[in-house]
Amino acid sequence: MKEALANLERTTDSPLFVTLGRIFQAAGHELSLVGGPVRDAFLGRKAPDLDFTTSANPDETLAILKPHVDAHWDIGRAFGTIGARIGDDTIEITTYRADQYQQDSRNPEVTFGKSLEDDLFRRDFTVNSMALRLTSERGGAAPVEVGAKQFVDPYKGLQDLLDGVLRTPGKPEDSFSDDPLRMLRAARFASQLGFEIEPATFEAMQAMAGRIEIISAERIQVELTKLMLGKHPRAGLEALVDSGLAAQILPELPALKLETDEHHHHKDVYEHTLTVVEQAIDYEKDYNLEGDFILRFAALMHDTGKPLTRKLEPGGGVSFYHHDMVGSKLTIKRMKALKFDNDTIKAVARLVELHLRFFGYSDQAWTDSAIRRYVRDADDQLLRLHALTRADVTTRNKRKADRLAHAYDDLEQRIGVIMEQEQLNALRPDLSGEDIMRILDLKPSKQVGEAYAFLMELRLEEGPIGAEEAEKRLLAWWANR
Repeated sequence: MKEALANLERTTDSPLFVTLGRIFQAAGHELSLVGGPVRDAFLGRKAPDLDFTTSANPDETLAILKPHVDAHWDIGRAFGTIGARIGDDTIEITTYRADQYQQDSRNPEVTFGKSLEDDLFRRDFTVNSMALRLTSERGGAAPVEVGAKQFVDPYKGLQDLLDGVLRTPGKPEDSFSDDPLRMLRAARFASQLGFEIEPATFEAMQAMAGRIEIISAERIQVELTKLMLGKHPRAGLEALVDSGLAAQILPELPALKLETDEHHHHKDVYEHTLTVVEQAIDYEKDYNLEGDFILRFAALMHDTGKPLTRKLEPGGGVSFYHHDMVGSKLTIKRMKALKFDNDTIKAVARLVELHLRFFGYSDQAWTDSAIRRYVRDADDQLLRLHALTRADVTTRNKRKADRLAHAYDDLEQRIGVIMEQEQLNALRPDLSGEDIMRILDLKPSKQVGEAYAFLMELRLEEGPIGAEEAEKRLLAWWANR
């Protein structure tokens, strides 16, 4: 406990806190650092954002800040939040809140609270319900003094932080009813912090998982992204599946728990997927992709086509023909439903589509033209495809794993050689679209596209042949089509 409090004092030892406390105290209002920044300070790290809560309403907060800040904005005024920049620090100050969701609403009803303790009570988990009071106390729970500041912890969040436990300040059923997104945040914090969800809290998640349907797709997407970028995504994903939340927001994941029988056996696709996610994270550093959401989500979705393509074969075998293509389509559908941007959707879906391509190479080395096609199809996702393909090897057969690893080493080496020789990163035909229109006397049309495709196939098969030879081939193709 003493070490944690020392971390808090050290991390928050800044003139910024003194200045903010002084100006709000002079205006007759309370101000406290609250939530994630306090939690992170105990963990000995500086939070990326500084969140404060105050007894002042938004207009009063703005009036207090204006003479002392370099810039300010009120885009969150409707929710009680005023933002500002002081030197290198960006802060957000929010009026005490006591809002909640109505039974059928997709957005919270914003209401302002009256005290710090009430504000802390309406927060999601006890580890986020701690505050560092920067002004004098105006009633409430007795604080623990930290230097010139006061640590306020009415719901024993520090003990839960030390124990690595996630629980709600009040009854979890009430908390999740007020804001169902908190159930998803529990899974997200399990991923980010590696904490366990307290049993009563988890039981409430299981009982109320269906309530997540009132939350907007945009808010769900934000939490899912943070979960995937956490240090322990397996823990978060397992919490989603075991609570029933995944069935609501990402049904492709629990669907991977395929039933087996005594006659047909195959790898546990769900467990394999979680392992691939972990191994993809391990490969991130090898390809300079640390904290890469696209790679991690592609690893999560890469086998989602298997449930729809599973076929029980005679003799006890199981096949999943074309699960790569089916999985790519499922990925696009799910990511669109979750309101991801088009570029992210395209990148993840392409990786899912291509994740099996390499495995033919391990049986027979490819021609140079096949390697060119591999690079062309991967395009700007090539490094991610390298990481995903390697991560997809989860066999316990060491000889097989070594064979696949050596085969991919060889493929990467050959790609490097061909890239150096032919600049494959900018793979194009020897003639441009303008050249084609000039040579064939065409205007922009479908025929130009067909001619370009012919030249691209020629480039892939034979490598660069030069503009003069390409023109001869183009004219011959045009004459014979």
